[in-house]
This record gives sequence, C-alpha cells and structure tokens, in this order.
Amino acid sequence: MSQPIQLPKWIDIGLLPLWNLAIALVVAGLVVMVIGHSPWQALTVLLNGALGSVRGLGYSLYYATTFIFTGLAVAVAIHAGLFNIGGEGQATLGGVGVALVALWLGAKLPAIVMLPLLVVAAALFGMLWAALPAYLQAWRGSHIVITTIMFNFLAAGLNSYLLVNWLRPAGSMAVESADFADSARMPALHQIAAALGYELPSSPLNLSLVIALVACVFVGWFLWKSAAGYAVRAVGSAPRAAHYAGIRPRAQVLLAMAISGALAGMVGINEISGVQGKLTLDFVAGAGFTGIAVSLMGRNHPFGIVLASLLFGVLYQGGVEVSFELQGFSREMVVTAQGLIVLFSGAMATVSAPLFARIYAKLKGGR
Repeated sequence: MSQPIQLPKWIDIGLLPLWNLAIALVVAGLVVMVIGHSPWQALTVLLNGALGSVRGLGYSLYYATTFIFTGLAVAVAIHAGLFNIGGEGQATLGGVGVALVALWLGAKLPAIVMLPLLVVAAALFGMLWAALPAYLQAWRGSHIVITTIMFNFLAAGLNSYLLVNWLRPAGSMAVESADFADSARMPALHQIAAALGYELPSSPLNLSLVIALVACVFVGWFLWKSAAGYAVRAVGSAPRAAHYAGIRPRAQVLLAMAISGALAGMVGINEISGVQGKLTLDFVAGAGFTGIAVSLMGRNHPFGIVLASLLFGVLYQGGVEVSFELQGFSREMVVTAQGLIVLFSGAMATVSAPLFARIYAKLKGGR
C-alpha cells in the first residue's frame, strides 16, 4: 500500500487547496460557457451576491458556521482512522435536543441560563447518536461507514415521528414544532448591533459563529496539544502499534466519535435556535455531507476547515444570487457548478499532491 505523501504545511494546507480550487473554477467555468453563459459574469454575480453587501456577507457566514461544525466533526473522526458519514443524523439529533430543551424550559428560564443549556443539549444528543455506531464498530465489528449511513435515516425518521406525533401544536397542519420562547433564541448579529446602537441589515448570522470558532480552537488543542488527542491520532495512524504502547483502541474510537457527534450536533444551535426558532423536518439540508468535502479540502485541520467553510458559504449564498440574476441559469445549474467544485476541491484533494511533491523535491534539491 502506498504511503501518504509528506508535504510542508504551507503547501499541504495552503497552496494545494488553492490549486485544487483554481482547477475546480476553471472546469466549472467551462461548464457555464457550454450552457451559454459568461463564466466571468457568473463569477461576478456570485461574488457580489455573497460578499458585495453586509446582508450577503451575513448569509455567507451563516452557511459557513454550519459547515465549520460538520467539517470539524469529520476531521476528528478521520484523525482516529474513522470515516464518519453520519453528520446528517448527528446534526438532526442535535436539533432534536435543542427543541426538546427549548420547549420544556424556554418559558421558565432566562436566556443567560437557557442558551448554555441548549449548547449542552445539542452536543449531548449528537454525541450519543454518534456513540452508538462507535460502540458497534469497536465492540461488535460493524463498519462505521455503514452504521453511520443507516443512523442518518433513523435520525430522520425519529425527527419526523416526534414532530408528527408529539411536538406539532394541536390543530396545526405544518410538520414543525411550536415556536420557541425568546430566551431560547440565539441572538442574531443585527440584533446585537441594534442593542449597541448600530444598524445592520437583517441576516441569519448569529452567535453560533463564535461557538464554531471556539470549537476550532478546542479541536486544535485536543488533537495536537492534549494527551487524549495524541492517543486518538496514534490509533488512527497505527492501531496495532498504539495497542502495544498501552493505548486502548476501542476507547479511542468511542472518544473520537463522541466528540465528532457533539460537533455535528452543534448544527442544531445555528439552525434551530439561531434561525428557525422551531424544530423542522429537513433543517440540516445536506450540511453533514458537505462537511466531508470541507474537511478534505481543509486537510482535516481547523484552520483549513475555516477557510473551506468560508468558500462553501460563498458558493451557497452566491449560487442563490446567480440563479436569480442570470436569466436561464437554473438552480440545477448552480448545483452542478457547486458539485464540480466539491469534486475537485474535496474528493480529489490529494490528486495533485504527487506533482507538488516532485516540484518541491526539485526545488529543495536545487538549493
């Protein structure tokens, strides 16, 4: 089996993803040209829609917040040698946890108490949902990819059951819970600005972004500065060697998946508490799968994941503007262009690594 290519961090985390993104944009531009539109015009509209106004920037950062959580979730599992495809289900259960606590205690507790409880509930429900497949792999030999995919469907079914039979208000035809109390709503950026005497356009961006950045710091510390993180990475790199060194692989699998699930569950804070204000059916909307591409493009490092999340946030928000502004440019075309960028920037993130390794070796040898 081929060994992973070792590159300096400035190439691995910085230059290589930029190169992959450039290739992706060129290919997406060719597709746009084939369907009869100007690639430059489409790119201009996309960037203006995502970054050209405070409102557009707010939407881009809102999407990026969700992708940071799911990207970190995938990265922690990968460092343990696991491929967590269950971000969708874990995020769904995080939202369920947020809704249950918000509906139970929202009218009784002030926001200063309620909001931390919602964060704990989102992390705990996501953690427990991820711990079940982890247990099945570590102690029963079930493959984590298969079980996490299955648990995505189970989570969607459980969410639907709770909404239809328990959480939907009496007499309502909409499959959604009752509205949360104000104390259970994560403050939006424009609301905070208004309280400080500033006026900003409304957008779904909320304090969950701060929580996401704190999560990045935590993951960086955990993986590279803590003894527990070292054990997780040791098991991910060489499980047998880690076992002979006194590290228990089963415990590390359970720990890594629990943290991964907790991070994915935090999507519920951004989407349910921060934006929806109630539990809905499909609030995750594919963010768990997008997190895989985000993590791969970010080279499974928190800093790279933040940059990749910003890129995907821009693509999501800008793509909406492109479908509105360019006549004949349908939403399906936008999704196709986004998919090409995911393909080249995420799924094929290491294809160009041998080329960069050879160039780097020649430059280093020439010195």
